Amino acid sequence: MADLQQTEAPCEACGVAAEIGFLIREGDDVSELSFHGPDKNAIEAEFAPFLALAKSVNTKVQYQTLYSDDGTAMTANLQFECSAEKLIFDLKSRSLPSQ
Repeated sequence: MADLQQTEAPCEACGVAAEIGFLIREGDDVSELSFHGPDKNAIEAEFAPFLALAKSVNTKVQYQTLYSDDGTAMTANLQFECSAEKLIFDLKSRSLPSQ
């Protein structure tokens, strides 16, 4: 009996399926971040370096923030123009203070 393993299909553009343990999938261009703090000002101060980093990767990054009802938590979605930019942001953001 054959041992069947499903592998990722290579990218049509570059022929690579994976690099350094990450898969780059078409359409995977949104990075979701969560922040918690005592109030919106504290949360926005914590989010600011991440937004600055995202803009350094691509100045056209779009973002949306959603606060909890009590204002102590926020979810931010950063949408990049392509999957590679999201991956670059995700890797670079590891050097920022933990969220």
